Amino acid sequence: MADVPENSRIDSVLDDPSTLAIARVYSDAFLNAAGNNAAEGIEEFTSFLEDILAANPQFESMFVTSLSNRDEKLGFIDRVVAPHSSEFFANYLRVLAQHDRLDLLKEILATARLELEKRNGQQRVQVVSVKPLDEATMTRVKERVAEAFGFEPIIEPQTDSSLIGGVVIRVGNSVYDGSLRAWLKQLAKKMYQGSLHEIQSGRDRFSHPEGD
Repeated sequence: MADVPENSRIDSVLDDPSTLAIARVYSDAFLNAAGNNAAEGIEEFTSFLEDILAANPQFESMFVTSLSNRDEKLGFIDRVVAPHSSEFFANYLRVLAQHDRLDLLKEILATARLELEKRNGQQRVQVVSVKPLDEATMTRVKERVAEAFGFEPIIEPQTDSSLIGGVVIRVGNSVYDGSLRAWLKQLAKKMYQGSLHEIQSGRDRFSHPEGD
């Protein structure tokens, strides 16, 4: 693992600062209102998006776009969602509908999930390797990350066939590149710098011959 992180931006639906700011306001409100039941609230939120909206594209289109107006969306919540959801979640959807923010449901959930993990002392960490790591290796990586950063990592394993060996670890927007490819690049850079030094030293000797 490299000692100095290389800044790297990780693609996300929250890359737009204005979207992130708005989503954070509503996700914080969601978590604060849920209190000790925040984990259950996140689970219900996830189920609503995946099991209801994603499974019914026509409902999703009507619910999150301008194809229907505010009153129609509130009616949909009352008729379809409220009878099968907690009162807390139905009321939260009503607040979003009243403020015309239902189009940010996915972003709000993503932000709320990350914030809840942060409050619980956790953080997502991407571990990239040329092939899937075995359980023992993944455990060692997790332990090293926990020791280095002081939080409980939630490991997201990924593979990248372009790596020669080793692993690349992404924590937030920082990349810790411990791959063999990165090591070779650093070695080549040092060799290049060493060659320049030798060339400059030779020039200095010719420029200042002994006896002058």
